[in-house]
Parts: sequence; structure tokens; C-alpha cells
Amino acid sequence: MSEVPSLILASGSPRRRDLLEEAGYSFEVIKPEIEEIEDGSLPIREVTADNAMLKAAAVSLANPEAVIIAADTLVLLGERNLSKPLDKAEATSMLHSLNGKSHQVFTAVTLMQSKPKKQHRFTIATDVHFKTLTTDEMATYHDRINPMDKAGAYAAQEHGELIIERIEGSMTNVIGLPMDEVREALETEFGITPTR
Repeated sequence: MSEVPSLILASGSPRRRDLLEEAGYSFEVIKPEIEEIEDGSLPIREVTADNAMLKAAAVSLANPEAVIIAADTLVLLGERNLSKPLDKAEATSMLHSLNGKSHQVFTAVTLMQSKPKKQHRFTIATDVHFKTLTTDEMATYHDRINPMDKAGAYAAQEHGELIIERIEGSMTNVIGLPMDEVREALETEFGITPTR
């Protein structure tokens, strides 16, 4: 029986690390050193898929026998892609633009192994419906979290009940990694299952 390959999460996101840990996987974390694509004129599926691929490829180069898991999450409001805010003013503006509206969260995932050469890619979309909040309520929410490292300047898992009315689809996708699909892909494509 062939040996199960090691698993590497190509991400600096503590939320993705937590999701994999909670699911019982043994893995290493290596943050990819890449310049992410942030072209708002490109379709969101293309941007997220290309970024996930770039992250996986960068880490796979030095770890060819490991299975690399990389992901990229963006928020789509109408035709506008919302990534991570550049400053507090932009974070406030993003939250105001989402207020009382519905939007989609897209996460593209790339699973990659260079030796032997294997790859599995997919994108999951989840509908998120925001409550209608006052300016003070939005400010209170941002005081409780750090919006700067989060697409759309919010986090469903951090006091999400204050801003989110309901989520249709994968909650873990909104957090940053659609775990049902990740679990199935790791097992069926690479033979990797949780170790605890």
C-alpha cells in the first residue's frame, strides 16, 4: 500500500488553519510568497481560481511530494468584487455597501501534488443575507473584530450574528474553506483522511 502524502496548507489565514484542525487533519502551514491578482474587471470565479492556483504552485515547488491545499475567497456584491480592505475607511465603506443586502461569497480551492502530478480544483459560492443595521451598530461590530484581513471587511464566525440575517449554503465556505468539498476531494483524489 502506498504511503499517504503529507498535507500542506498554503495560507496565512488563521481561519483556514482552524477549519482544517477542527476537521482532524495533520498538516503543515506554509504561507505562499506571491502577488495576488486583484483585478476588479475580471470575473470573480477567474480571480479566485487563479489566486488559489498561484498559491498552491508556489508552495508545491519546494514540496513536490506533499499535497498542497490553497484557497482564495472574495465577496461579490452585484458586479463588484470585494477583497480585503486597504484601510479602516475602506472597511467601513464595504460594510455600509453590504448593509441590508444579499451578496455571494466565492471560495476557489486548488489541491495540488507535483510528484506524482495530480490536481483538483473547484469553486463554491454561498449566499449571505445581511441585516439592516444603523451606523452605530456597524461601528460596534467593527470594534469587536479586525476587519482588515477579511474579504468584505467582516467575518461570519466572529460575532456574525450581529450582522448576518441568514446564510444559504456552506458556512465554512464563508469562513474561507468549504470543508465538505475539501474533505471529499482529499479522500477521493489523494487518499488523505483526518487523523484524529
